[in-house]
Amino acid sequence: MFSYHQYCPVARACEILADRWTPLIVRELLFGSRHFNELLRGLPGISRSLLVARLQHLEDSGIIERHTGARPNVTEYILTGAGSDLADVIKSLGTWAIKWAFADPKPDELNPALFLWKMHQRVDHRELPPGRTVVQFNLTGRKGRTLWLVLVARDISSCLKPPGFDSDLIVRADVSVLYRVWAGLIDYHTAVRRGEVVLEGPPALVRAFPRWFMWSPLVDVAQACRERQSRRRRLPAVVRGEQSVAAALKMADQQSP
Repeated sequence: MFSYHQYCPVARACEILADRWTPLIVRELLFGSRHFNELLRGLPGISRSLLVARLQHLEDSGIIERHTGARPNVTEYILTGAGSDLADVIKSLGTWAIKWAFADPKPDELNPALFLWKMHQRVDHRELPPGRTVVQFNLTGRKGRTLWLVLVARDISSCLKPPGFDSDLIVRADVSVLYRVWAGLIDYHTAVRRGEVVLEGPPALVRAFPRWFMWSPLVDVAQACRERQSRRRRLPAVVRGEQSVAAALKMADQQSP
């Protein structure tokens, strides 16, 4: 294990968490991934050997434990108390990025299969209709393809191939638009009104669709930043009398959520 040789809690934390891929592995574990192949699906680009090494490092550091799964020869990776405590750390990293280093996705960041995997991790089971609901995503744009979510309470499947059931709802959109909706950079209902997201199916399912997902865990942060930026753009029209632009900006910041 790399060491900074400094008696400092920040240095110690970085020795455990600052390796490439390690924070994202923790993110996936916090989002509910428990098995090796689930971690691979949430981390396209990581090699199997590197994932093995990082999981061993996290286990040695007391962040995860290996448990025997329900099936023979299946290992589950479970966060310890120390690992679960990293939820606020990961959220703080994401919050900082949204405020200072996050914008529209770059072309090489658009991955339809990964996007659907993220959606499957953030289903609000309480809002799902009874029985099985199959949602077909006809995604256009870079690497556009057709994918499916099979929604059954407590059993959500992200499918790269036809699942063998008829689709109950079809969603048509450019994958870049859905990524921005997911992140909170675009309002879902605004995207629908503009025709950027089109849903086809029974009206009840069309109306209910956005409630089935909790979207990005940082969507509220992104929405607050978006609203703050909108207020800043409107400031010149409201500056009056002795109020300076600087004072108006300070006021806008104070009023931000």
